[in-house]
Amino acid sequence: MQPSPFGSPRQWRDDDLIAVSRDVDAEMVLEAYRSGVFPMPVRRRLMGWWSPLDRGVLPLDGLRVTRSLRKVLGRYEIRVDTDFAQVLARCANPKRPGSWIDARIRDIYTGLHQRGVVHSVEAWTPDGVLAGGLYGVSLGGLFAGESMFHDPVVGRDASKVALVALVERLRAAGGTDRLLDVQWRTDHLATLGVVEIDRADYLSRLARALELPAPPWPGSGPGPGPEEVSR
Repeated sequence: MQPSPFGSPRQWRDDDLIAVSRDVDAEMVLEAYRSGVFPMPVRRRLMGWWSPLDRGVLPLDGLRVTRSLRKVLGRYEIRVDTDFAQVLARCANPKRPGSWIDARIRDIYTGLHQRGVVHSVEAWTPDGVLAGGLYGVSLGGLFAGESMFHDPVVGRDASKVALVALVERLRAAGGTDRLLDVQWRTDHLATLGVVEIDRADYLSRLARALELPAPPWPGSGPGPGPEEVSR
């Protein structure tokens, strides 16, 4: 791994928040992910840079698909990158508890989506309503999940269905060192198989993951751009 723009991990604070800055741009964000760090605002005009002491990851062979979740998988059509803007907007809804996605984050991640680095996995109803989805950063064998949402009316489990589809895509890309990062383990994510690893272990796994090729995302090669995958 290249030296971190945030300095050596040995010199980082013994805290999830390792740095703050007033400036943030796309290149700084990409360097952060390659270093095991991600941005999240801490207050207006101040960006926090985070590397949790206990990192939440979802082992690709550890996803828990309950019987009830398995029953609803076929209710949705899975699409990739067909409406990133709506997924981002729904995740950024300021009415959501703990909403943190501000205008800077929206602008930067939209630009990275246009560059083929950030992707959305979407669950649509048969009549064409976006019921849920997620988005994240794909660098080599790393997929850093940023946020997910579901429509409480038409898609109670839709975000979980999108997560199942994401795991299937990452598995199909091959390589046992792929890393699905979810930042922090929550009680909800734990029910899906998310576990915690310490920062040093995460950084070691990240170095191996970054050496792998990225999965075949829409627009990454010959053929159509946004992808529709019916279940």
